[in-house]
Amino acid sequence: MSSLFDEKMMSECLNLAEKGRGRVSPNPLVGSVIVKDKEIIGRGFHQLFGGPHAEVNAAESVGNKELIKGATIYVNLEPCAHYGKTPPCAELLVKLGVKRVVVGCIDTFSKVQGKGVEILKKAGISVDLGVLEDQCVDLNKRFFHFHRFKAPYVILKWAQTQDGFIAPEKQEKREPFWITGDDSKRLVHKWRVEEDAIMVGTRTAIKDNPSLTARLVKGPNPTRVVIDKNLRIPKSSSLLSGEVQTFIFTESEEGPNRDNLSYVKAPFDNEKLIPFVLSFLYEKGIQSLIVEGGPFLLNSFLKLNIWNEARVLVGPKCLKSGLKAPSVEDFGAPFSESEVGPDRLMCFRP
Repeated sequence: MSSLFDEKMMSECLNLAEKGRGRVSPNPLVGSVIVKDKEIIGRGFHQLFGGPHAEVNAAESVGNKELIKGATIYVNLEPCAHYGKTPPCAELLVKLGVKRVVVGCIDTFSKVQGKGVEILKKAGISVDLGVLEDQCVDLNKRFFHFHRFKAPYVILKWAQTQDGFIAPEKQEKREPFWITGDDSKRLVHKWRVEEDAIMVGTRTAIKDNPSLTARLVKGPNPTRVVIDKNLRIPKSSSLLSGEVQTFIFTESEEGPNRDNLSYVKAPFDNEKLIPFVLSFLYEKGIQSLIVEGGPFLLNSFLKLNIWNEARVLVGPKCLKSGLKAPSVEDFGAPFSESEVGPDRLMCFRP
């Protein structure tokens, strides 16, 4: 059984790991602390995909490496046991001479999955597992889902009015109809940085002319995924700019691929299209997907029960008529609610 001190140190690992969000995918979020005589002597987290792992950065932060001998190292995810872009962290911990390793959760990736712990134990290092395990698993839910189900983690997102509409039936201008305020806009752009890809349907692309980039916060833009069965989206659309990697799924003959723009021929049967797209994204290494709309596309995910979260921003406006928002309550249960400026954020799970 873990001590309160172990839990406090693992909480510190989780806080450190979170700093890598938006920069380490497809790798998991990992933080690590090194403790000697109940004092933290080193901290580190995985900062960038392809860069040193958390354990390496924690060790590097210790000026006198001799202090690491006999120390305890905490890490929210099992140390890796394979050669990827960096050497195995489990072998590094053996070389450093740590006495004890405290692990939040096992890495279910097939190349690790207990092998890191095995290396440590064979070297005579004491290993404790499962400290704050639920929180550690939740932090990397996208990573675990991707490897377990061979598909991206799906987040449905939309904004709706107080009376349940997502947009007017007719829009005079080819631009978004804003339901929510500036605080919600910044939050949505933060979400875009945190996820690998973002998806819209044809109607939304034509009516709103969205760019789907993270313009209001610092960080990478998500890969854009667009459904356009008959290639109706105007060539002048922001989505076809080539600014960001973009996949256009179409039933027509594939268009000419250029720059960051790729056309993918797909089956447009209602029950086949979404699984096809998710399988394609899995093969591209995309671990998470935000689906922004419109209502037909969102409802398709809900009805097929292919989603992991729904994030619904409710603004103060009322429309009285228009395009109805999806009825997520028919498909899932709320798990959190909060205020975002004048708006309300409601989150659901299946």
